Amino acid sequence: MTDETKKNETAEAAKTEVKAEAKKPAHGQRGRSQKNAGRRPQKSDLDVDLEERVVAVNRVAKVVKGGRRFSFSALMIVGDKKGRVGYGLGKAKEVPEAIRKATQQAQRSMITVPLDQGTIPHVIMGEFDAGQILFKPAADGTGVKAAGACRSILELAGVRNVLTKSLRGNNPHNIVKATFAALRSLRSIEEVARVRGRDFKTLRMK
Repeated sequence: MTDETKKNETAEAAKTEVKAEAKKPAHGQRGRSQKNAGRRPQKSDLDVDLEERVVAVNRVAKVVKGGRRFSFSALMIVGDKKGRVGYGLGKAKEVPEAIRKATQQAQRSMITVPLDQGTIPHVIMGEFDAGQILFKPAADGTGVKAAGACRSILELAGVRNVLTKSLRGNNPHNIVKATFAALRSLRSIEEVARVRGRDFKTLRMK
């Protein structure tokens, strides 16, 4: 047997051993099947009845000793148009991977928006850093009077009629976070009536 043949056999044995180790469940994953051990959650593991929209994709750089390392960041919005919406930020070396990471984060951080006949229940102000947006309920047929990331969020949340006004800021990250700050602060008529100890039907008539 030649030295070359011995090297090839040793390399094949090493590869087989590495594959066998990879199939073993990692520490802390007892009770899980070997098939799912160490596997990253895929899109099919989460809610698939969601619509996705890309808000912004930017190239970012990390300065290291040897120079700059470039990667991409993606800001994504997901929603079911039935009152649930979320946003996420992902970073990776390639754009598709950054979008995938952002989508998964958005699906994990979804919130429920109280809707009142296709619009928001009341006037609300959203603010985050330099971003500030005013939201007002609108009558049926008005449509979504918003632009940019704010429009995408409201449409994916299921809002059909609303008036918005951006008071300051145009950074998409601040706009998205200001919009979500406003949506989290919304309270439905039923919730306000329960806190006040009133009948929500009486409040609606007023």
